[in-house]
Amino acid sequence: MLIDSHCHLNYPDFADMTATLNAAKDAGIGLMQTISTKRSDFAEVKALTAHGCIYGSIGIHPHEAETHMDVTEAELTQEANHPKIIGIGETGLDYYYEHSPRKEQQELFRRHINVSRKLNLPLIVHTRDAEEDTAAILAEETAKGEFPFLLHCFSSSRALGEKALELGGYISFSGILTFKKADELRECARNFPLERLLVETDAPYLAPVPHRGKSNTPAYTLHTAEMLAEVRGIALDDVARATTENFFRLFTKVPRNQLAA
Repeated sequence: MLIDSHCHLNYPDFADMTATLNAAKDAGIGLMQTISTKRSDFAEVKALTAHGCIYGSIGIHPHEAETHMDVTEAELTQEANHPKIIGIGETGLDYYYEHSPRKEQQELFRRHINVSRKLNLPLIVHTRDAEEDTAAILAEETAKGEFPFLLHCFSSSRALGEKALELGGYISFSGILTFKKADELRECARNFPLERLLVETDAPYLAPVPHRGKSNTPAYTLHTAEMLAEVRGIALDDVARATTENFFRLFTKVPRNQLAA
């Protein structure tokens, strides 16, 4: 079985949840984690976890930082007490669009880190065009006390990936790994330690080849896993076993017997 470690199932693309989950099951996707990006997602994400194969996260995307500066550590902590909320995020820094000022992004990022550290729930990190500050904040905060974290939808430099690994973090690859011009990313996937890698869709975004340009869905996790197996020269089953084990090792709130159920 494979696990889609990052998707957004509360979006309109997934109005037919039965069809979405059936397609995922047919593709060998055993579990999926649906991710919050703003406060209005919280209730929707928690409701979706009523499905046995769906878990969720609580957090504020850096795009939304400016309008969510009133989200406190106490609120995040309370929301994360739900039995099927397994991660904090997504959070981080995005200087590409700069929908929110950098100062606010950084402050809210650190706030999420504090909650991650306190609850020992993995921090789900979004970073785009902000590698230096992302690395600096992760290093500074780790020095204050370790916390589990994941660089999701990894498309950054090898240097940032290696820094994250050095700090004890994990890395998740999305459908970008299949894109024609993603040679540098595939080189990272070939060389990063397999025991720190996960796979995801970021659905409904970033559909992999051969579905690029269409709405993404958890079933397409399979294509990213197939590419990861190809670039590493190993069997798909080996990728499935490794990335699933890595998911359980990182997201410790998920019962290990969940796939069998």
